[in-house]
Amino acid sequence: MEEGEGLVLKGEKSIHTFFMRFPIDVVYVNEEWRVVRVDRAMSPNRIGPLVFWATYVLELPEGVIQATGTAVGDQLVAQI
Repeated sequence: MEEGEGLVLKGEKSIHTFFMRFPIDVVYVNEEWRVVRVDRAMSPNRIGPLVFWATYVLELPEGVIQATGTAVGDQLVAQI
């Protein structure tokens, strides 16, 4: 992924990184786009946790969570 890009997965509560070649940042958000969990630098070939409160999962380039200071409880604004 290039800087400023990401992937929004609707209706997901967990992800995996099988067959990926690089780590990613993962942000789980609820139906109101409030952050309910963040995982920094999820390594390839891993299974993420099941996050019951998530409605969307955002897959982002490694380092985005740290660079933006994204934390649980933050309110995101969807511009899809």
